[in-house]
Amino acid sequence: MSLVIVGSVAFDTIRTPWGDRERIVGGSGTYCSLAASFFTRPRIVGVVGRDFPRKTLAELRARGVDLAGLKIKAGQTFHWEGRYGEDPNRRTTLRTELNVFADFRPRIPEAYRGSRIVYLANLNPEHHAFVLDQFRRPALVAMDTIRLWIDTKRDVLLKELGRVDIFFANDEEARLVTGETNLITAGKALLGLGPSLVVLKKGEHGALVFGRDLVFGVLAHPCEHVVDPTGAGDSFAGGFLGYLDKTRGLAVREVRRAAVYGSVMASFAIEDFGINRLLGLDRALVEARFRQFRRLTTF
Repeated sequence: MSLVIVGSVAFDTIRTPWGDRERIVGGSGTYCSLAASFFTRPRIVGVVGRDFPRKTLAELRARGVDLAGLKIKAGQTFHWEGRYGEDPNRRTTLRTELNVFADFRPRIPEAYRGSRIVYLANLNPEHHAFVLDQFRRPALVAMDTIRLWIDTKRDVLLKELGRVDIFFANDEEARLVTGETNLITAGKALLGLGPSLVVLKKGEHGALVFGRDLVFGVLAHPCEHVVDPTGAGDSFAGGFLGYLDKTRGLAVREVRRAAVYGSVMASFAIEDFGINRLLGLDRALVEARFRQFRRLTTF
């Protein structure tokens, strides 16, 4: 089993109507690797400053996350600050401090280069080719994106979509990339740009998975009070890709189950601030919630 996640390991400052948290651990790579660790032994490639807590690094290792690709540099760790309103699906970025992430050029350790799955988690699309050229022949390449890259690197982003097998996007990003307002039309349009699978994350409304001969919808777990939605999408991707790495398959049945496991991991992430909930999980809780999802959708 081998899944490499190239993404940010960061500090987040979160402001919500239900409470604030200052400089808690976050980042796309962090959430994704923790979620994936319940299915496989993920490898993370990223960079942090010397201010990053050693305790968190130990917690990641204890979860089976391989940190050989995580570099510690002089300087400050990437920091993002955002505010959520009453609608947890909407957020406003208040501040982005790239710090050591600003000149991050991912170097892939030799031990990672034969990995089966590569996930480019919200990475600058101009760096995709540099990263992927360091791998030998990955069976699956997946990517996510953010509005920043859609707005500023659109042409490069569209080109890179032709190089990946799986594309994750939320509903806003899908509409921005395609210009389509209907999500079904947007999903099909994204397939036309190159990926074999497109996963559209819809927050509290679940997710849609599109393939050449596949349209599959999965619910979000019913949750009356969302504490912190920040890492939900990255946790979804971690559950999805971690399960696919464990099963080593891409049959329709496995893709459907991967989507449900993605929703399971996202549903846990939103129940507490930062990565706290993911750190407090065990596999029995994950499987119990998977069974709850099955009961929700069986008729």
